[in-house]
Parts: sequence; structure tokens; C-alpha cells
Amino acid sequence: MSPVRRSLVRVLPLLLSALLAGCGAPAPRDGAERDIREAVADWSRTPPARLAGIPLEGWAYEVSAVRRDGAAATARAELRYRLSGYDAAAAGSAREVRLTRDGGRWHVTGDRAAPGALPQLWDQGPVAVVRGAHSLVLGVGQEAGTLSAIAAEADRAVPAASAAWPGPWAGRAVVLVPGSLERMAELLGRPAAEYRGMGAVTTGRVGAAPAPADRVVVNPQGWAELSPSGRGVILTHEVTHVATRTATTATTPLWLSEGFADWAAYRGTPATPEQAAPALARAVRRGEMPGALPRSEDFAFGGDPEALARAYEGAWLACRLIAGRWGEAALADLYGRAGREPWPVAVRGALGVDPEALTKDWQEALRAEFR
Repeated sequence: MSPVRRSLVRVLPLLLSALLAGCGAPAPRDGAERDIREAVADWSRTPPARLAGIPLEGWAYEVSAVRRDGAAATARAELRYRLSGYDAAAAGSAREVRLTRDGGRWHVTGDRAAPGALPQLWDQGPVAVVRGAHSLVLGVGQEAGTLSAIAAEADRAVPAASAAWPGPWAGRAVVLVPGSLERMAELLGRPAAEYRGMGAVTTGRVGAAPAPADRVVVNPQGWAELSPSGRGVILTHEVTHVATRTATTATTPLWLSEGFADWAAYRGTPATPEQAAPALARAVRRGEMPGALPRSEDFAFGGDPEALARAYEGAWLACRLIAGRWGEAALADLYGRAGREPWPVAVRGALGVDPEALTKDWQEALRAEFR
């Protein structure tokens, strides 16, 4: 090899390494950006005093970007925190922190949900905290008596869910009570119309991986319209979703998830199918027998309320049938299998019949109930 070629062989890798290092290395931060990041770090070492009543731990802001405009600046950050005793993993929230420069130092003047991110409950106002025996209730714009009553209802719902679901779960619930239907919709990032008339919904991650605790979010307007027994049914339904979360996956049929939650909620009540499934009863008596168990799209909000009611009622009666004919243990077994096995395999393994036979048995039960 010639001396020239030997020199190229030695030099080219050095040039390539330098180019790659230059492409991959982050741009150096100027002194102002470092000062801004340090100001956010100092400010966020502990939760704000106004959140002192909330059992928070692991509170931290991680800055990802800084934008300066003279003596003002905005930092994009990820807030991480846990509700002590409830969250098995940190909850996250994209935030926008505002700062100003005064006297040669940067000072945080406030923060809010980043554009496009969901707000936290405390973004909507001062948070009142009520601790129950099995629950943590956080409310904004609510009277203390209302929050205490919801905590008492949650404390009844948790044992009811545990009695219906034999699988392991934390045995406690986090309930958020915003000030209005519109505020509820803000927390969930959906149009308010989707939740009108509802008492509560549950948010959370499905699957068994460690995750923040599910949040049961109460619609204060819908809640106020419910009877005492209706409130118990609604909250037990939602808490049952919390209990079954780790066994629920993308393969779990929605009708089974919703039907099981309703079955758990009605399990300790004297409610009859005639009382609890009026929309489906009317349809069956008109000769409109459903041709299949409810589909996922049948549970979509914002459409025909009668169709939505029939979906929930049909799902409940399917779970009621399974518990009555094959036993409560078989219903729980079916739920667990449905989250990890193909549906036909799960049905045969838990009940010893195929899905078509289960649907036929359900239809026959509806005819017998609503003849």
C-alpha cells in the first residue's frame, strides 16, 4: 500500500468520527438556559404549598426544552409524581413552566398543562381532600359534605368489588370530583356531550405492568341526578373496573368488561332484570332480539341513548346468566382467560361451550325473562 493510501486509511476514520460526534451531540446550552433549568429545578423540589393536603411523593419536573424572550422564558417539562399509597408507578403530566428574570435571577411565575396535554385537577382550582377507609377523594368546587358522601360510597364500593372479583388488586380507589361537567370533560380531553347524563367514568392503563392508580372521575351534574341506590351502583361499577384492570387487555371483549362491572354492582342489590334493563326489555317485547352479544361500537357515547342502554343491559344479563348457570368462579375465570387467550378458547376453557352456544343461551334467557 502506498504512503498516500496509508495516510487516507488513518485519516478517514478520524474525520468520520468527528462528523458523527458533531451530528449526535446536543447543542451546547448557554448560561441563561442553564440558569432557567436550575430555577425550575429549585422551584420544583417540593410540591406547591396549595397542594399540601394531597399525599404526593416523587414530585419532580424534568425540563426538555427552553424558550427565551428577553426577560421572560417558558420551559417545557414533564411532571412526575405519585399519590402515596395508591400509585404503583409515577403519573406523568406535560407542563409549561413560565419564568421571568428579575434582579439578575430567573423566577418561576407559574405553570400549566402544556398545549395539547390534559390538565391536572389542581389546575382547575383549590383541591379539597377527603380520605376514606378504602378511598382518596379529591375535589374542586365541591362542598365538604358532598365529598365526604362520595368517599363513604367509595368505601362501600371497594368491598363490593372485592367480593365479586377474586383476583388480586390494591383494594382502594382514587376519586376525582371536578366542579362541573365541562371541567370533567377537560380532565378527560373529550367533548362534554359524551359524558352528559353519566355519573362517573374510570381512566387507567390496562394490563399488569406497574401503573398509576386508575382515577374514577365523577360528573357532578350526573351524580346529583342519581338516587342513593343509583350512586351505589355507579360507583361500584367504576371501582370494579379498577379491581379488574390488571386482568383486562386489548383482547377482553368490551361487553364482558362492562357487563362484569354491572354484575358486580347489582350483585348485592334486589334489582331485577325488569327494573335494571328496561330498554332491552322493551326491545325484546317488540320482537327486536339482538343477534349477537354487544359489539365494542355499541358502547360508544354520543349516539342513540336507547341503543347504548341496551348494550349495557345486554352485557349485564350475559354476565348474570354465566354466574347463575356456570357459577361466579366460572365468570371470573372467563374474564381472566379472555384477557390472555383467544375468545373461543377462553369460552370453552371456562364454560365448556363454544361462543355460538353462549350467545344462543343468552338469547333464550332474554326471551324467558321478557316474554
